[in-house]
Amino acid sequence: MLQLSSPGGYGRARSWRSQRSADLFSPLRHRAYRHLFIAQVAALLGTGMATVALGLLAHDLAGAGAGEILGAALAIKMVAYIGVAPFASALAAKLPRKVLLVSLDVVRAGVAAALPFVGEAWQVYALMTVLYVASAAFTPAFQAMIPDLLPDEGDYTKALSLSRLAADLESVASPVLAALLLAVMSYNNLFVGTALGFVVSALFVVSAALPALSRAQPLPFVRRLTGGLRLFALTPRLRGLMAISIAEAAGGAMVFVNTVVLVQSRFGLSGQHSAWALAAFGLGSMGAAVALPRLLTRVSDRAAMLWGAVIMTGVLLAGSVLATRYVVLLGLWAVMGIGYSLTLTPAGRALRRSSNAEDRPALFAAQFALSHAAWLIAYPVAGLVSAAADPSAAFLVLAGLCAIGTGLGFVIWPANDPADLPHVHDNLSAGDAHLADAERTEAGAAHAHPVVIDDSHPRWPRRPD
Repeated sequence: MLQLSSPGGYGRARSWRSQRSADLFSPLRHRAYRHLFIAQVAALLGTGMATVALGLLAHDLAGAGAGEILGAALAIKMVAYIGVAPFASALAAKLPRKVLLVSLDVVRAGVAAALPFVGEAWQVYALMTVLYVASAAFTPAFQAMIPDLLPDEGDYTKALSLSRLAADLESVASPVLAALLLAVMSYNNLFVGTALGFVVSALFVVSAALPALSRAQPLPFVRRLTGGLRLFALTPRLRGLMAISIAEAAGGAMVFVNTVVLVQSRFGLSGQHSAWALAAFGLGSMGAAVALPRLLTRVSDRAAMLWGAVIMTGVLLAGSVLATRYVVLLGLWAVMGIGYSLTLTPAGRALRRSSNAEDRPALFAAQFALSHAAWLIAYPVAGLVSAAADPSAAFLVLAGLCAIGTGLGFVIWPANDPADLPHVHDNLSAGDAHLADAERTEAGAAHAHPVVIDDSHPRWPRRPD
């Protein structure tokens, strides 16, 4: 469900880190966050089993053309996420958080319970559309609450790694669990586990003491709807983050769409082998998530994410030649998981750094929609190229897409991105409170502080000459 750093910000970052425990699990001492974390794990575990079952269902319906069905289903997911998330975030600003989250979990549980009874591709598409619309409303609202629950940046960074670790444990545990269950039952029964996961998630959301909505005057609806997109357009690091999302989607789409095609059509192995291959990807991602809190004390978010994108590009290129045996695929997917986690986990940190509390829900919703726009490109490419040519061609095409995103990230996200940005104001009156600590220069009032786009900074500020 559910992301400082620059040479200029390292000293301060190290100071609070040196005072904090290295315990990755310290955020779980917060009761409300602990309950939400358990809710996330339950929903993820169920969703993971559904992912395995959906791949097997697609293979049952279309054989070697399963990638086309999966690509289409996942493209529907992206359309729902892109279209619904900003509106849902804007509308949810006046809705009780707990009622909203629980209602969406109940809808998702109902869809999961119906999936074992489908027999046609269009039925899969219809049910998954409902599921994805509910998830598009749920996920940004869930993610935007975490900074409110954990205002300390050290705790929040650890929470991001815990969230990534939970997703990675799911990607390991649910395929393993699915592989074991497939030995004694039909894959259709795995959808029951998905429904139970959403029910457990709803119960833990009910039990959590969630932060109340602000009593301040809510922002106008249009600003709530478009404010996040405006922040992305005007903040250089966020534009770089979107470029990296293209690389992340290219690597992830190859894994999620074509694992079943490679394992069961190319190698002639079973659904259990597909589950183990997905688990290898999860293990690599989990290892990176565990290492990231320490790594991010030494390197910037930008460096970690860009090198993750480089890793994924390399794996895709290597896979076009080397993915001819199952054991090699397991190794490729483990390395791909490392790159994937490096590109994904620090994103929340960049989002938090680039927004005020009042704009954060809109920014998370915008990131959710915009990043999934990249997946909307990558999923159909992964499925259609694989079905029309072969998986090796899909490896190469997606490697090109991944390289484009990586290159754009290096260019767009400034390498010098300090926590306190020196800049000059020439748009504020001399008595403005924001300029209390500013130094008067010929160009205007100069000072340095963490910058976000707001009323005092309607555009990204220019540096002093």
